[in-house]
Amino acid sequence: MGFTKSKSDTSLFIYKQGQNIVYLLLYVDDIVLTASTSALLRRTIDALQLEFSMKDLGPLHHFLGISVHQHQDGLFLSQRQYILDIVERAVMSEGKPCSTPVDTHAKVPADIGPPVSDPTHYKSLAGALHYLTFTRPDISYAVQQICLHMHDSREPHLSAVKRVIQYLCGTLNYGLLLHRGTTSELTVYTNADWASPPSHKHQRPLHKLDWMVSQDIQASDLQHLMCASTDSIEVCKPRLTLS
Repeated sequence: MGFTKSKSDTSLFIYKQGQNIVYLLLYVDDIVLTASTSALLRRTIDALQLEFSMKDLGPLHHFLGISVHQHQDGLFLSQRQYILDIVERAVMSEGKPCSTPVDTHAKVPADIGPPVSDPTHYKSLAGALHYLTFTRPDISYAVQQICLHMHDSREPHLSAVKRVIQYLCGTLNYGLLLHRGTTSELTVYTNADWASPPSHKHQRPLHKLDWMVSQDIQASDLQHLMCASTDSIEVCKPRLTLS
């Protein structure tokens, strides 16, 4: 049909027809399809149905545990039900919500406290929270700190997991709004100092990166953006090849 595989994501396929473009995201037998015009989208769906046995489920509502709500300003992505599943798995349905995902005063070292009684349970909760960061970037730092201790989980680290879950209990309706727009600007912020744990010895200044990106970026070129540590970014003059 003329689709080409994305160089940065093996699940993403792109079809270009003049100034028009179609994106096809494939996961096992689930497909998310979008196009620059409704007519092109319809023609693409019809062509796919001629080639494969498939059913058009209409506008996107749910994909891989992520709920999609269409608004006038864009798409609102939410994992509310997924959060409720995490809360149930952690046996914290009756837990008291808190206002922040981390304790803003205490910084937990890596080797303090007794080991957790069930390391598998800790890893399960950490992995579930990590997937949640797709639509909840507000917990990204806290989850990153939790995942640092999966190899040697201790009770203070488990308390940090529970703190994140308590925060989620009070922010069930939070999500990610993807605004409509014509710009391809990607803005990245990173702060390497204000919340770093004692085990992090190297600090980096705050960086703000503005990239103008096209539809696809070669994965090899992204390697020029090197991570100096888990909560800082060192910019090594990344060379971005746009296609």
